Amino acid sequence: MYGVCHLSVVPCRREASDRSEMVTQLLFGEAFEILEQKDSWHRILTSADHYECWIDRKQYLTVNKATFDSLRANPSPISNESLQLITDLKNNIAFPILMGSSLPFFHGGECQIGDNIYRLDGSVRLFDQPTTRESIVETALSFLNAPYLWGGRSMFGIDCSGFTQVVFKSNGMQLKRDAYQQVELGETYSFVEEAQAGDLAFFDNEEGRIVHVGIVIGDNKIIHASGRVRVDHYDHYGIFTPERGGYTHNLRVIKNILS
Repeated sequence: MYGVCHLSVVPCRREASDRSEMVTQLLFGEAFEILEQKDSWHRILTSADHYECWIDRKQYLTVNKATFDSLRANPSPISNESLQLITDLKNNIAFPILMGSSLPFFHGGECQIGDNIYRLDGSVRLFDQPTTRESIVETALSFLNAPYLWGGRSMFGIDCSGFTQVVFKSNGMQLKRDAYQQVELGETYSFVEEAQAGDLAFFDNEEGRIVHVGIVIGDNKIIHASGRVRVDHYDHYGIFTPERGGYTHNLRVIKNILS
C-alpha cells in the first residue's frame, strides 16, 4: 500500500501512539510506502528520504503503486513561498500549505492526489531547476525566528536538520532527514576559511556524534535552528552565542554539497 499526505503538515511518531515522540513531519504532497498496520496507525517509509515512522491512518490519501512509482521517478514541483493557499476542488475546501510542500502531477496551476484535484494560488519551483548558493541563503533567511521544534519541518516549528532539509528541498535538492545522515554528503573542506555560502556545517557532541547542522551564509556567519532559527558567528571551534557568552556547538566539519 502507498499514500500521499493531503494535509498542510502531519506529525510522524516514533511509535504507534499520539503520546509517542514526534520524529519528523510530512508536508503536503509527500509520498510514502505503508509497511505495517497497527490499529489506526500505519508504519511508513517516506519516498524521498527513506525515513521510517508512524502516522495516523486518517491523515493521508491512499494511492496505487503506479502513482507512487511515478512520483518517485519524477520529483514534483515544490511550493517555494512561506505560505500558499491551496483549494481542494472536490470538497471545496481551502487551506494553507508550507514552503517545501510537494505538488504531485502539477499542471496549469493544479495538482492531483488520487481522485482529488487541488488548485494552487502562488508560484512553484520545478525540482530540476539549477540550485544556487544565493537561493539557498535567501530561503534559509526566510525562516528567521521560526521556533525550534524537535521533529519539525515548518516555519511554525523546526529542528536543525529539518531546517536544512526543507531549505534544500525548496531549492531542488533532497537531503536525508537527520544531521548524522546529511554529513555523509558532499566534499569536506580542509580549512574553515574555504567555506562558502550555502555549505553545511556539522557539529558533534563529547562522544563525537553529529548532533547539529546549520547553513553557512558568509562572513563567518551561520544560520541554524537552536531555540529558534537564528544567525550566529562561527569559527574553527564552533558556534559562538553572545547571550550565552561562549561556544554552544563544537564544529566537526564543513561540507560542500553544491559542487
